[in-house]
Order: sequence, then structure tokens, then C-alpha cells
Amino acid sequence: MTRVDTISAFPKHLTLRDGTGVSIRPLEHGDEERLSEFFLGLPDDDRYYLKDDVTSTEVIASWLRDLDYDRALPLVALVDDRVVAEAVLVRRRGNARKHIGDLRIAVKPEFRNRGLGTSLVRELCDIADDAGLERVMFEIVADEESDALKAAEWMGFLRVGTIDAGARDQSGHPHDVILLTMPLGKWYQWTKF
Repeated sequence: MTRVDTISAFPKHLTLRDGTGVSIRPLEHGDEERLSEFFLGLPDDDRYYLKDDVTSTEVIASWLRDLDYDRALPLVALVDDRVVAEAVLVRRRGNARKHIGDLRIAVKPEFRNRGLGTSLVRELCDIADDAGLERVMFEIVADEESDALKAAEWMGFLRVGTIDAGARDQSGHPHDVILLTMPLGKWYQWTKF
């Protein structure tokens, strides 16, 4: 999925809307403690909706032990050597689905609505497009992640379906999961204007 020139473009530096400087780079061996601190610093409700138990040191250790940028490319955003966001592009397995990637993203609350999440998603879409993927998919828990939904649609992601009661909150109440896709190639290039 990744090419040497893609990875060699990192680290990248960007300035958020409020002037904060952020460094973006792929996750590396040795990031265990930084990544664990980041996930433990997220609100419980945010962690609850993630696909993995990010409070488990074994889960974090396995991600770093099994780093394979061709299968999954995790990017971290750092401020003062602290992880403030993490985003991953995961190539689907199997011959029939390997043209599709899945996006996952988590941003510390104090860094939301400042352009960081959008920048990370754009970076991963650029990488997916460069790698020849045809589309990326994104799942959002409807009423729990409404800001992320608005941002994704603003970027050009299209709603392709809803899984009724696809998630339950910590109290057991059902929430719909919205499936979004970003067609890559020409569609994606047009969304960047």
C-alpha cells in the first residue's frame, strides 16, 4: 500500500487553525508509552466506541510489534512529543476487497474543531489514492460522533448506508452506525478544490 517515497515524506508539520504546530508521522517502534498515554487520556465514552480495547497494553504492544505499513498505516500527530491524535488506514484483506481501505481516527478533545482530524484524514486519503485504492470507508456512530460526520461530509465522503442500532452505548441504548465512503481517483481530486 505504501511506497518508500510516501513514507519518506514524513514527518510533516502543519499549523492548526489556532496557530498550534503539529508534527505528523507514521507510528514507530518505541511509541508504546506515548500511544498508551494518548488513549488513556481520551474520555471513556470515546474509547468505548473504538474497535479495540486501547486501554490494554498488550493491544498497543501488538500494534507496534506487528507494524506493517502495507497492511495498516497508522499516523500519529504530536505536540511537544505527546500524541494528540492517531489515525489509521487499513487495507482490507482478501483479493475481492483489497481495493478498499478503512479509516479510523481518534483526536484528543482539546484538539478537535481545529483542523487536525481533517488534515489526518486527508493525509490518509492521499496515501490511499497514491497506492491505487479505489475507495476508503469510514464508520461513524450517528448521534455520538456528529461533529465527525459533518466534517466527513464536508470533505466529500458520501453516506452509503446505515446499520440500525449498529452500536450500543455503555448504558445499552442503541445508536445507528453510518457508513461513509470516499471514492478515490478523480472524485477525490475534485473534493480537494
